[in-house]
Amino acid sequence: MYVCSCFGITEKQVKEHADAGACTPRQIASACKAGTDCGGCVRAIQAMLGRGACPRRELLERKRTPGAADDSAADAVPASDPETAPGIAPGVTPGIRLFEAA
Repeated sequence: MYVCSCFGITEKQVKEHADAGACTPRQIASACKAGTDCGGCVRAIQAMLGRGACPRRELLERKRTPGAADDSAADAVPASDPETAPGIAPGVTPGIRLFEAA
């Protein structure tokens, strides 16, 4: 059955991508474009992925667990400090997008 009618992506294809390591709708979209047009299939993809084993999710949960082996306060960056938040360039205010003139 089709999950994404915009790109003709089937349940079987989504499951194949999930078996290959895609464990979020965004990763499925990167693999096959499903969910990138109208977005109507994103919830169906989420339901198919469920809360099964995901290496990235397991790593995040281990880091959140107090006393975990790889829990390091030195690596933690306060979310309230946008100047040092990962992925944000110094001097850039998060949440503001700049668009090019057409």
